[in-house]
Amino acid sequence: MSTVTVRKLQTTTPSLPLGERLIAAGLITQDQLQVALTEQGRHDEPLGRILVKLGLISEGVLRDTLGESLGHEIIDLSTAIPDPDALKMVPKNIARRYSLLPINFDKNEKVLTLAMADTFNVVAMDQVAALLGSGIGISTLVAGEAEIEAAIEQFYQFELSIQGILREIDTGEVDQLNLAIENEEYSHPLIRLVDAILADAVKRDASDIHLEPESGFLRVRYRIDGVMRQVMALHRSYWPGMVVRLKVMAKMNIAETRAPQDGRISLTLAGRPIDFRVASQQTTYGENFVLRILDRQKGIVPLEKLNLVRETLTMLQVMMARPEGIILVTGPTGSGKTTTLYSMLNYRNDESVNIMTLEDPVEYPMSMIRQTSMNEAAKLDFANGIRSMMRQDPDIILVGEIRDEETAEMAFRAAMTGHQVFSTLHTNSALGAVPRLIDIGVKPQIMAGNIIGIVAQRLVRRLCRQCKQAYAPDEAERRLLGISQSKPVLLYREEGCETCNFLGYRGRVAVLEVLKMNHAMDEMIARNATRKEMHDAAVESGFCDLAEDAVRHVLNGVTGLSEISRVVDLTARVV
Repeated sequence: MSTVTVRKLQTTTPSLPLGERLIAAGLITQDQLQVALTEQGRHDEPLGRILVKLGLISEGVLRDTLGESLGHEIIDLSTAIPDPDALKMVPKNIARRYSLLPINFDKNEKVLTLAMADTFNVVAMDQVAALLGSGIGISTLVAGEAEIEAAIEQFYQFELSIQGILREIDTGEVDQLNLAIENEEYSHPLIRLVDAILADAVKRDASDIHLEPESGFLRVRYRIDGVMRQVMALHRSYWPGMVVRLKVMAKMNIAETRAPQDGRISLTLAGRPIDFRVASQQTTYGENFVLRILDRQKGIVPLEKLNLVRETLTMLQVMMARPEGIILVTGPTGSGKTTTLYSMLNYRNDESVNIMTLEDPVEYPMSMIRQTSMNEAAKLDFANGIRSMMRQDPDIILVGEIRDEETAEMAFRAAMTGHQVFSTLHTNSALGAVPRLIDIGVKPQIMAGNIIGIVAQRLVRRLCRQCKQAYAPDEAERRLLGISQSKPVLLYREEGCETCNFLGYRGRVAVLEVLKMNHAMDEMIARNATRKEMHDAAVESGFCDLAEDAVRHVLNGVTGLSEISRVVDLTARVV
């Protein structure tokens, strides 16, 4: 007999019956419950379905209440796009019989996620387990029964894979479907094509989607692990319809085609909420679209899970223990500064502190943290926003970026008046932050004593653990890595397999340099010491620069020498 792992948040029976829980929440009265129970006795249907049929509660209220009652996560199917691979694993008749919808199949974890109205339906779970066979787990989410029924009719009716949709367009079947199907939205293949591209990018762990019109075709590229990769080319005639769909989803002006526009899309993909930050730009051959994928599950990472070496993690924790001052995170765009800052805020986030942020815009909502987006219409920039936040009694302030003298002045003023301030700065190194702040207009005497520390970082791709190949380094590589010619050592290079889509890399790891300020460094800043003097003093205190940390990852087999050479400057190590 095949075995299957069923993953649930909680498998105990609910502490209160559904009716009593709805009464306690003030959603129905005792009289209404009695009417529903009488009706249930006549028709022998679940109480929740009876309450919805009588119009006493909505489907969404029932879903949320059941999720809380059963201790399960909930899913709103109105914004969900199922994984085509998951839908193929469960036939439509089984889905309808047991009121369940396959949402996502994680090929790495071998787990199928189901949306179910009744997550304790043992017969349904056994039936799906028999279909899946051994080695595949089941994860469940709570959804409303009516929502599931509507979603089954919507998603099982149409082709959802990218290649299937393109074949449908090429063969002209769309016209017949439009006549036969009442749901006009999903009957149109271009609408499904846009959704399929968004779902495909999330499934491939992309961070950005680039839709780039050329003279005769539309280029679709994903940024995966920091590197752009073309995934398909579509006929130019598809693009006008896709533009309208994207603008409607992102709540942008469909009539405006010349001016740049920004928008945001929120969907449920792979069983979890995903946001897309959308930006359009007019180019020679039409509007260019870039969508930044904001996955809350991956964007807010606990500090301990950033894969930092123990010394670096300890130093960051020591820096955050200081009650006032400013901590700066530097690096180019796409180097993971926001993720690191959010991880540090999450580390400090508890009921004893008031944390406030000012961002451009807010990317990942966080509980208990008061987050504000810059608003040009309300004349709320970084400097004015800091002034406003100072009157909100904050303990910790996050300023998205220090761009000008006024913002820098307000940030340091907050640091000098008993607040802990986090911010980002565009420089190439930790030591480069000091001359950059001076260039902006911050006086050295103000910086000295008020900077807790500076973190500079890059992201390098991690070698695929399934296919990386070991090799012995040659003489030049040993010299670059600082390894003696006689010492036996193995390095690793990329190979490529199905797990990593034949790229040789899967995932990324942060390369950091952490400059913790001390009295000696403060004194050197105050007297405008040279960069070499500051570097030598930092090294004496145990400072490890980006190149040294990157080399450490190479020697540990985490990444390859060619990869760190792409991201980090190693020329200073060449003797």
